[in-house]
Amino acid sequence: MSDPNLLDAEALALYLEAEIPGFHGLQAIEKFGAGQSNPTYFMKAQSGRYVLRAKPPGHLLKSAHQVDREYRVMRALAGSAVPVPKVLHLSGEESPIGRMFYVMEFVEGRIFWDPALPEIASNAERAAIYDAMNATLAALHDIDVEPVGLGDFGRPGSYFERQLARWTTQYRASETETITEMNTLIGWLERNMPADDGAHALVHGDYRLDNMIFAPDEPKVVAVLDWELSTLGHPFADIAYQCMQWRLPHASGFRGLGGIDRAALGLPSEEAYVVAYCRRRGLTGIPGWTFCLAFSFFRLAAICQGVYRRALDGNASNPQKARTYGEAVTLLSQLAVALIDEAA
Repeated sequence: MSDPNLLDAEALALYLEAEIPGFHGLQAIEKFGAGQSNPTYFMKAQSGRYVLRAKPPGHLLKSAHQVDREYRVMRALAGSAVPVPKVLHLSGEESPIGRMFYVMEFVEGRIFWDPALPEIASNAERAAIYDAMNATLAALHDIDVEPVGLGDFGRPGSYFERQLARWTTQYRASETETITEMNTLIGWLERNMPADDGAHALVHGDYRLDNMIFAPDEPKVVAVLDWELSTLGHPFADIAYQCMQWRLPHASGFRGLGGIDRAALGLPSEEAYVVAYCRRRGLTGIPGWTFCLAFSFFRLAAICQGVYRRALDGNASNPQKARTYGEAVTLLSQLAVALIDEAA
């Protein structure tokens, strides 16, 4: 059985030379091993280095894997306070690889896969890396969406309510077994939905350390990646999602910061990180923090369930790794229920 993620290099080369000015001499295509949603490839050509990101092959859930939205938001943010790779081309669904994809420039730099930053020698630099990540998130949420052409990138208002409905539907569509904690979590979120406060910003949706590239020689963010889940929504969802991941066990596949002595490594506490974000945005605090965190656990669990279902169906970007995501759904929902009980 052939790998559905393999690309026809010859057909793709002819297409890219016709569509991207200056592109020529495709020499190699290599699929990145990381990531579970949209398969991503490194391309080396005589004209330079590029990255191709495509929809997965096979049947897809409605509204999932919209690479055209990724392309659009990165094109809109070019030249803004939020660094993004330069996008070069967006294909249609009838492309040489049989599905929609886009091409962007390859950005040189460092990606930190472990949030404890073991490869960094000093506490001061670790702190600076986290502060740069914090500043970039605040800058993202301060983007004026109308001038950059993203005023219609999502519906204003009721973000958490709409997202809960969307991801509950996605979860049910990919559900493979009954998980008591997930049902408990969904019910709690429905009963504790906060009133809409009108906060409205461009949100990334998957904002975390390994979704950005840092400069090779300084603690500076040079590119924010993986915009698949971006939309117009509530900025507190992004900051809570990041802090939620820090609560995940470091020993798990998520490589969170749970169980890590952050102070000993120079890493900020959750409270300090939130305070710095609020200071940058002129906020006095974040109300409903438990709800925001619980929602983040739920949404990530729903995403993991979709990855697991695709693995069972044979459509996952990384099938062997994807199967472990089924276990992650239980872990995430258990952590969320524990958080809710602790805050009660």
